[in-house]
Amino acid sequence: MEFLRWGVLGASKFAIEHLTPAIQLARNNSFKALASSSKEKAAAFVQLEPEIEIYRSYEELLADDRINAVYIPLPNTMHVDWTIRAIKSGKHVLCEKPIAMRAKEIDELIKLRNTTGLLVAEAYMIVHHPQWIKAKEIVQSGVLGDLIQVDAVFSYNNQADLENIRNNSNMGGGGLPDIGVYTLGSVRFVTDQEPAAIRHVDIKYENGVDVWALAAFDFPKFKFTSITSMRMAPRQEVTFQGTDGFIKLTAPFNPLVYDKAEIIKRMNDGTEEIFSYPGVSQYVNQIEAFSDAVLNEKTYPCSLEFSQGTQAMIDSIFDFSST
Repeated sequence: MEFLRWGVLGASKFAIEHLTPAIQLARNNSFKALASSSKEKAAAFVQLEPEIEIYRSYEELLADDRINAVYIPLPNTMHVDWTIRAIKSGKHVLCEKPIAMRAKEIDELIKLRNTTGLLVAEAYMIVHHPQWIKAKEIVQSGVLGDLIQVDAVFSYNNQADLENIRNNSNMGGGGLPDIGVYTLGSVRFVTDQEPAAIRHVDIKYENGVDVWALAAFDFPKFKFTSITSMRMAPRQEVTFQGTDGFIKLTAPFNPLVYDKAEIIKRMNDGTEEIFSYPGVSQYVNQIEAFSDAVLNEKTYPCSLEFSQGTQAMIDSIFDFSST
C-alpha cells in the first residue's frame, strides 16, 4: 500500500494541535519528520510520534528523499519562499493559509505545479467539511429562491497576546490574512461566483496590522458582506439569504473548537430543518483528500487558482482602503 510520508517545516502550535494528529489519523498517511531549531518545541512532536526524524534546518528535511509531502505552517511571509523550495525539492506541498501575501505571488506556484506535476495546495480545510458541501448543494439547488444577501463573520480576541505572530506586521499578521480567507473564500466556494465590484471597506489598524475589517462586495447576482476581527469576542456565522428562505451555518470555520457544526434551513412558510455533523474532523478529511489526489489521481477540491481568487479579494480590500 502506498503512503504519503510527511515532513513538517516548523514546530507551530497549530501543527501540533491539529495537522500532525490529522496526518496520524488519516488513512494512507504517516508523519515521518519535523524541522525545528527549537529542541523544546520539537519534544512535543516526539511525544506525539516517537519515531519521527528531527532536523535542525528546513533544508535538511527537504533533502530527505524518504519524505514525499511537506506541510508548511511557517509565518505568513515565509510561505511562498518555502513552498517554492519544497516543490524544487520534489515534494508535494500543503501550505498553511494564506499561501501568499498577494495574489500575483501565486503565479509562480502555479507555474511550478504545472511543470513538475506535483500537488501544491493551500490548507483551506473548510471545503473538506460536509457542512460546506451541503451548504453548496442547498444554495445551488435553487430551493432558497434567488440569492440576495450573504453575510459572514469571523472574530476572536488576541489582544492579550501581542507577541502572537498575528499581531506582527513583519510576519504578515492581521485578521484578513489569518481569517479573511474563510469569510471571503467560503462565499466563492458555495456560489461558484466571483465578485464584480467592491463597494465599501472599513479597517481598523493597530501596530500595522488589521484588527477589524468590514468589506462589502457586489457579486453578479447578490450582495456580500464580510466582518473579520482579532479584537472582538469569538463569533463565527455565515448566512445565505434568498427570496424563499435562508440557511445559517452556526460554526462554519472551526467546528469541534467553536461550536457544533449545524446548518439551519428556514423557509418562508415557517418550516425549518437542521443538518448536524457531530464529530467530523475537517483536518483528517483534508489530509485524506490530499493523499487521494496524489496516490489515486482524484481531484483535489482546493486548487491554487481558487486560493488566488480569494487572495485577490483580500488584495482588493487593502487596495480599496488605501485609495
